Formats: sequence, C-alpha cells, structure tokens
Amino acid sequence: MPATLDITALRSLVAIADSGGFRRAAAVLCVSQSAISQHVRRLEKTVGRPLVTPDGRATRFTPDGELLLAAARRLLDLHDGTLVQLGVGAPARPSTITVGATEHAADHLLPLWMAALTAGYPEARIQFRLDRGARITEALDDGAVDVAVLIGAAHSPACRPAGALRLAWYAAAGWTPPPPERPLPLVAINDPCTIRRQALSTLARVGRTAWIAGEAGHLAGVLQATRAGVGVALLADVGPVPPGLVRREDLPAADPEPLHVRARRGAPPRLADLIRDAVTAALR
Repeated sequence: MPATLDITALRSLVAIADSGGFRRAAAVLCVSQSAISQHVRRLEKTVGRPLVTPDGRATRFTPDGELLLAAARRLLDLHDGTLVQLGVGAPARPSTITVGATEHAADHLLPLWMAALTAGYPEARIQFRLDRGARITEALDDGAVDVAVLIGAAHSPACRPAGALRLAWYAAAGWTPPPPERPLPLVAINDPCTIRRQALSTLARVGRTAWIAGEAGHLAGVLQATRAGVGVALLADVGPVPPGLVRREDLPAADPEPLHVRARRGAPPRLADLIRDAVTAALR
C-alpha cells in the first residue's frame, strides 16, 4: 500500500510554522500539545526522516520539513477550497497576531499599532501582551508572541531599530525636591529596568545622589506612587502629560532610549516592518 500523507497531521505542521511552536499550534487547533507531537511523528514515520528539531526554546524545520511544509500549504488550500466549493467546508478560522510590548508609552503607541495591523492583516485577530521586557523576550523565544517592541539596546541580530523613546522627569504637582546635599527620592519599576538604570546614571553623571523611595512591578504602580508625592520618576515623554503629574525641568536631561522591533522565528518579515514603521512615524 502506498504511503499516504494525513491531512490532519499536515494541518498541525502548518500550524506549528504559522504560530511559532507546538504549544501555540495546539491552542490554535484546540487540541492537546501531545496530539500535535503525535501528528508530527506520524508524518515523520510516513516520509522516513525528521521534519522538525528543537532549537533552544524554539522549533526549527529541517530541510525536508521545509519541503513538506510548502507542499502542505498547497495541499490544504486545495483540500479546504474543494470542500467550500462543495458546500461542506467552513471558511478558514481567522489567525491571531500577538504583539508584545513594555508599558512605556503604550497608551500612545498601541492605537497606532492596532491601526497598522488591522490595515495590513484585515482578517486577523490582534492581541496585545504588555509585560516586562525580559518576559516579552522569553515569549518571543517560545513563540508565544509574534512581534514585540522592546526598549534598550538590542541584543539580537534579528532586532530592527525603531527610533528612540524620549524621556522626561515627572512629579506630583507641588512636590518639592530635597536640597542638593540630600539624596533625591526616585520612583521606578523594580530591577531589571532600562529606564530605572537610565534615571540613576543620568543623576550620577552630574554628581547628584539618589535613592529608590518607591518601586513597583509595573508602570501603573510607579504612576500612583509618583502622584502620591513619594518621589520623582523618569517616564516616557510621548503624548500628553500623565494625569496628576507635572514635568520637572530642574533635573538633568536624560538621553533617549533606543527602541527596536523583533519578530519570532518564522514570522513574516512584513509583520515586523508594519510595527517598526508605525513606531518610527509616531516618534518622528
């Protein structure tokens, strides 16, 4: 009996490539991750050679896997299109694009990213994940995020520069800084945080000592503590002044922080281009 490629297994193979890994493929197809693994093993048994291989926390297709993946797309298009023409098939389920970002300037930039992605991928569902930069990077490596905007120096050749984020000092209205001989109270996100390090180094360059009077795990906590008068905070200088705060011009200017865009392995290059263009246009 001749070898036969299983349509369900081919669909899992395509889902692994499009979603960025076994776990997300399982979520997209509403099956267990072990079922996805079984489908891949079934295909590998049929063709007699490996199709995917681990690559750190990600998954990489072998040359034979890439060949079968391209064929699988054509076969599934023909299979599903034929069923639709016969009136027994359903249109393809819309894909989901997950965008990761830190919270800095997100309220100003998210609507622009949404508009760009909606125009570029009108059939897709757009999902946002706001988190710490380290967690977003880990999610990219795992394939749980499709594309992300990250702050600070790029540490991967896959990153694309996307301009620089201006920074400014903010405090509660009526807040009075201590005299220069006393440490300046700061409010910041807890370590590791690029803007926290920037705040401390900016003050150190002019010989001003500082101490962390308030810290929080996320930006919302920093804003609350700053409004309460706990200290001064270095924040993204994009869009309107945060409610309840005023800009402080009596502290040394901080250098802008570089932004970069990175897509997960296997994501279409156009996805990163859309986000990068939206970011650079907003910050220009």
